[in-house]
Amino acid sequence: MSYTSSTLGAIIIIAVSVQLAAAGSISGTVKMEGKPPKAKTIDRSADAKCMELHPGDLLTESWVVGESTDEASQVANVFVHVSGGLAAKDWPAPTAPVVLDQKGCRYEPHVFGIRVGQSLEIRNSDGTTHNVHSLAKNNKQFNNGQPSGAPALNKSFDAVELMAKIKCDMHPWMSCYAGVLDHPFFAVTGADGSYKIEGLPAGTYEVTAWHERMRTRTQSVTVGDDDASADFLYQKKK
Repeated sequence: MSYTSSTLGAIIIIAVSVQLAAAGSISGTVKMEGKPPKAKTIDRSADAKCMELHPGDLLTESWVVGESTDEASQVANVFVHVSGGLAAKDWPAPTAPVVLDQKGCRYEPHVFGIRVGQSLEIRNSDGTTHNVHSLAKNNKQFNNGQPSGAPALNKSFDAVELMAKIKCDMHPWMSCYAGVLDHPFFAVTGADGSYKIEGLPAGTYEVTAWHERMRTRTQSVTVGDDDASADFLYQKKK
């Protein structure tokens, strides 16, 4: 059977459309049983500039929650990612960098995802000096001072790591966490505890949620014709 060029073009378009339509998503909410510990006020009096840059109380970020009841609380800053079930494939890293800013004497964002080989652009938007100290275990560590007005630092990670901690030695309350993956299927929960991972082919996957204090929870999720859901519930430590 032979095809004209226009017929072949139509077949290719249909095939691509079917492939895109087959991509699904996993979404859900991460909650913690009961009410979480209260955030603590940070003493930053040792640096008057930090007092000025962040008026009012500066609170710890180990627990950031949305709606909270006696039964459960929505948990932010949870890194959710596909941890198993992906077919072997090369997923090129994005050319655009992930931006990590030091603003108000804290890191923004507190938890983020980045691809292996993707550029991490570290900025200092504060009128004070910070230093950026990576405590990575699977990747080469770095420790760079960054005065106010200094150019952005450009770093990257060469290996998968969950999770790579970054901190400021000059302001010990400042820390953040990077989830370094070799694929694009991850998300970080917002203040309402919700997340969504998009673009997944149909299949069964292992999905893992990570929180800096409660660590990991994992479940199996099947993505078919319809988008799948996966909620995570952390129990209080006894």
